[in-house]
Order: sequence, then structure tokens, then C-alpha cells
Amino acid sequence: MRLVTPARLPRVSKLRFEIAISVDGFVAGPNQSEQNPLGEGGMALHEWVFKLDAWRQPHGRGSGEVNPSNEIVKEATENVGAVVMGRNMFGGGPGPWDDSWRGWWGEDPPFHVPVFVLTHHEREPLEMDGGTSFHFVTDGIEPALARAREAAGGKDVRLGGGAEAAQQYLAAGLVDELQLNVVPILLGGGERLFENVRAGLELEQTRVVHTPEVTHIRYRVGAGSRPTESNQGV
Repeated sequence: MRLVTPARLPRVSKLRFEIAISVDGFVAGPNQSEQNPLGEGGMALHEWVFKLDAWRQPHGRGSGEVNPSNEIVKEATENVGAVVMGRNMFGGGPGPWDDSWRGWWGEDPPFHVPVFVLTHHEREPLEMDGGTSFHFVTDGIEPALARAREAAGGKDVRLGGGAEAAQQYLAAGLVDELQLNVVPILLGGGERLFENVRAGLELEQTRVVHTPEVTHIRYRVGAGSRPTESNQGV
């Protein structure tokens, strides 16, 4: 009798979200502006990463420090085929687009994959150097994720932030993996990550990596976190 090997099921891509956060739960400091998008004190959330070899080498800054956080930074872009981000993360201010604004990152952004930007205002796609393209999605978070998954071709989709976009995806139960990079500082105000996320979000801690400057905590977000008809308004 001839044995038939079953066809391998296609891999279901994950929506992954990673963000630096203060001990008191803020991902940006107070008084954010276009000139200071991270708010007062917000840059301190990211100082741990700027010295790492895994950050410096891709940004043309030469070699850097190697510690357990180095592997965390490398993992952030592994097996990622597309990115979704909010309008604030892309920048350019609210309202209709100023077409001269092409993002914070210059002509060769660090993504190197298609990026889908959530917005209320239509705009033609932007083709950048290095494989990055920006696509502006006006019909909501789920269509944006569907387009990103199609573009990713079976790889994972990374949710790039900012906090408002992350809150929407978490509240809708669409995030599969959450990593918090907890920095031992108190910002005392600003933008909270979980401000508009309903109670009952199911988080299973799967890994903790400690360094003196930051603690990386990874969670699997449970399937029960997706809203049902009874809690859609929560």
C-alpha cells in the first residue's frame, strides 16, 4: 500500500508587537509634539538599544555592545514580512497629508518590507530605498492587517506602534505576541499603553530576559482575548 504524505498546512502568520515601556506604564512622556514625539523624558525608554551592536551595525554606526538584549533586537526583525503602524508613528501631523512628509527615517527607512499606515486621509503609496514601501489604509485596522498579511507572504506582521494603534489591535484581540521592554524609570505622565484596553486580556508569559538596563518580557496573547458580541463595547 502506498502511503501518501499529507500536504503541509500553510503557516499562519502572527501579529507581533514590541514596545519599550516605563515601570509606571508609559510608552511616551508628557507634552508630545511633532518636534518631540516621545514627550519629555521619553527618549530614556530607548537609550538601552542605541549602544547595542544589533542596532548600531544596521544603522551604519559601527560595532557596539553585545549583551542579552542584543539577541532580542535581532529577533525583532526576523521572519517579518510586513509592518503595520499608526499615523502618529509615521508622523507628519494630523489632518490632510503634506506630500513633502515622507516619514521620520529619510529615503532608506529601516523596515525593508511593505509598511501599512493607518490613517483617515487617502494618499498614494510611497516607494522608498532599501525595499520599504508605505501604503496608506483608510478603512480600519482589520483591512490593514489583511493587506499586511497578504504582502508578508506567510511571514509574520510586526505592529510598529504607536500606542493608539496598539491599543486598537489589543482591544480587538488581533495581537498574537506581545513583548514589553520594561525600562526602570518613572515618567510620571504621558501616553499609557493599556489606557483603552479592556480588562480580561489573556496574557501567558513565555520568556523573561533581564539586563541591568531593561527587562524583556514576552507574552502569548490568548485566543479568548478577542471580543465577543457581549463585550464588543467594553
